[in-house]
Amino acid sequence: MQIKSIFCATAALLSLSFSHAFAKEYHHDIVIYGGTSAAVTTAVQATQMGRSVVIVSPDKHLGGLTAGGLGWTDSGNKAAIGGLSGEFYHRVWKHYQNPEAWNWEEQSKFGNRNQSGLGGDEDEARMWVFEPHVAEQIYDNWVAEEKIPVYRDQWLDRDGGVVKKEGRIKSIRTLAGDVFHGKMFVDVTYEGDLMAAASVDYHVGREANSVYGETWNGNQVGVLHHAHWFKEPIDPYIKSGDTGGKLLPGISDDPPGTRGEGDHRVQAYCFRMCLTNVPENRIPFPKPEGYDRARYQLLVRVFDSGWREMFRKFDPMPNHKTDTNNHGPFSTDNIGMNYDYPEADYERRQEIIEEHKVYQQGLMYFMANDPKVPADVREAMSKWGLPKDEFLDNGGWPHQLYIREARRMIGEYVMTEHDCLDRKETPDSIGMGSYTLDSHNVRRYVTPDGQVQNEGDIGVHLPRPYEIAYGAIVPKKSQCENLLVPVCVSSSHIAFGSIRMEPVFMILGQSAATAASIALERGEAVQDVPYQLLQQRLVDDGQVLLMDDPNRISSRKLPGVVVDDNAAKLVGSWSHSATNQKFVDSGYVHNQNEQQGERLARFETELKPGRYEVRVSYPANNNRSTMVPVKVIHAEGESTHSINQRKTPEIDGLFTKIGAFDFGSSATVEIGTQGSNGYVIADSVQFVPVTK
Repeated sequence: MQIKSIFCATAALLSLSFSHAFAKEYHHDIVIYGGTSAAVTTAVQATQMGRSVVIVSPDKHLGGLTAGGLGWTDSGNKAAIGGLSGEFYHRVWKHYQNPEAWNWEEQSKFGNRNQSGLGGDEDEARMWVFEPHVAEQIYDNWVAEEKIPVYRDQWLDRDGGVVKKEGRIKSIRTLAGDVFHGKMFVDVTYEGDLMAAASVDYHVGREANSVYGETWNGNQVGVLHHAHWFKEPIDPYIKSGDTGGKLLPGISDDPPGTRGEGDHRVQAYCFRMCLTNVPENRIPFPKPEGYDRARYQLLVRVFDSGWREMFRKFDPMPNHKTDTNNHGPFSTDNIGMNYDYPEADYERRQEIIEEHKVYQQGLMYFMANDPKVPADVREAMSKWGLPKDEFLDNGGWPHQLYIREARRMIGEYVMTEHDCLDRKETPDSIGMGSYTLDSHNVRRYVTPDGQVQNEGDIGVHLPRPYEIAYGAIVPKKSQCENLLVPVCVSSSHIAFGSIRMEPVFMILGQSAATAASIALERGEAVQDVPYQLLQQRLVDDGQVLLMDDPNRISSRKLPGVVVDDNAAKLVGSWSHSATNQKFVDSGYVHNQNEQQGERLARFETELKPGRYEVRVSYPANNNRSTMVPVKVIHAEGESTHSINQRKTPEIDGLFTKIGAFDFGSSATVEIGTQGSNGYVIADSVQFVPVTK
C-alpha cells in the first residue's frame, strides 16, 4: 500500500511537471476566477467598459447553479433586479418566444407562468423560469458576443498559486501551470477560493447572535419555520423505542445546544434536479453505485406517519420539466454531510459531491422502487425521471451541487440582519436583495423527549428590498487592494441567507466589474473608489440601488421604541401577510380567524425607565375582530384592553393608543385572540416617551 501511494504521488508530480512544461502566461486588465452566473455579468460589464477580461473557470460549464438546475428563480421582489441580471431574464423570455423552443409542450399551455413586464415595452419582458440548457446557452452566447476568453477546467493552485506584492494580487496560477496576470481580480466562486488564498479574512459557519447583535443567527433549536421539520413524533432509533440505542443514519447524537449560539455547521446542500414525466424524454431514476437503502428508513417512518408532500417543490418549467428542490422533513437536502466542504481540498470536495450524488440518486430510486415505500408514493414517483435532453455529458444529472453557503468574507462592511430588516441605514448601495432571510437545516438531532427533529431551517420576511453595501464586496484595504468578491460577500450567516440568490450574484458581479474599471482608470485601490462615480455609472447601466414602498412604514423612522411582529414571540400558528395597508416594516401576522384563545403575539423590549404611551398598529378591515385583547405588563402590574380592528387607527391611520404607563427597564405587550370575532392582526407595538 505504501509503495502504491509513493507511485501515485510520483505520477502526480510527473504529470504536473509535464503540464507546467507547456504552461502559458496571460495578461489582462481584469482576471475573473470562477464560472458562476456572476462570472458572466462581471465579464460582460468589464468588457463593455473597455477592459480586457478573462474568465478562468474551474467548471466546464458556465452559469453555476443558474445553468445547473435552478430554473425556478428565487428572486423576492423582481422590481429590484436590474442591469445585466435583468438582461439575462429578458434573454430567457426572448428564447421562449421562438416556437422551436417548445419541443415537449405547447407554449400556450405553459402560458405566462412566472413572467413579468408583459403588458408594456417588450424590452421589459422577463421570464424567471427556464430549462438548464437554455441558461447555459445564453451565457455561452453572451461571452461569445463580447469575445470574452474563457479557460475552462482551470483550477486555482490554492497552495502558493496566488502571487501578492505590496497588498495587491499580481497573478494567479492554476494546477495546469498556466499563469494569469491582472491589474484587478474578481473571485466569483461559491467557495471563495481566490479570496482565501489571497489571505483575506473570512468566516465559515453560523455566528452567535451576540457577534453582531442579531436575533436570527446561530443555533435555531426550537425554531420551526417553513415545512422542513418533523410535525409528527418520529422515533430516531434503529430499534424503535430503544432509547439510547443506535440511531438511524443521518441523525446526530450531539446535544441540541442553545438557541443563538455559534457553531461550525453549514446549511445543507443538494442538487436542484431537473425532472420530467414525458415518457419519450425520461430516464428512469438510476440505482447509484454505493446505494444503501438503510439510509432512507427514517423516510419510511415519515411516510408511515401520513406525510405526502413530496411533490410540493416540483416547480414547473417549460417542456414538462421541473426544478425540484428540497421539501419536508426528509428530502433532497443531505443534512449534516457538508461541514468540511468550504475548507476542503479539491479531492475531499469531490468526495463530498459524489456522496451527495449517491444520497440523492439513491433517494429518488428508493421512492420509485422500494417495497417499503407506500404504493401510492412509488406509483407517483416512478412516473418521473431525468431528462434525456439536459446535462448531456452527465447522464441527465446536474453538474453543479447547490453550494448554498461556504466561506463568507469579512470585508470593509459586514451585512447583517439589521441591514436586511431595514433597522439601519446601509451605506453605498451597489444593488439590492429582497429574498426572505433563509437558511436550510444543518443537522438532525434527538430532542429531550426522544424524538428526531431538524435544526437550522429558518425564514424571516423582510420589510422591503434592502441595499447591499459596496464595502461588502471588497476586502479590508490592509489585506488586498485589487480584489472584489461579489459571491462570498461580507455578511453574517443569516444575512447571506437572503443575499445568496443567483439574480443578486449577477447584480453584484456587474457592480464589481464597474468598480474595478473605475479603480483602474483612477489608478487606486478598490476601497478608494468614489461612491458618487460608482453610483452614477451603476444607475446609468440600469442597476436598481434604492426602492421605496409607500405602503409600508419603516420602524426605525418612527419615534420612540418600535417592536415589529418580526421580533415578536408568537405562540400558536400565525400567518404572515401584507395584503392590507398601512403596516409597519414587512407586513403583519394574523390568526387566520381560527382557534380563538390559543394564539398569542408577545412584544418585548428593553426601555429606559419612565412613562410611555403605548400604541398598537394594524391595517383595518371589515373582516377583523372588534374585540382584540391587548395586555400591557408595566411597572405597576398588568392592564387589559380591547381594540376594534375594523376601525381605522386614529394616529396617522396606523396606530391606535392603548394608554400611558410607567415602565421599569423592560416592557411587554401581548396581543391575543381570546374572545375574538374575526381576524386578529399583530403588526407592531410603539412605546413613545411621555414628556412632563
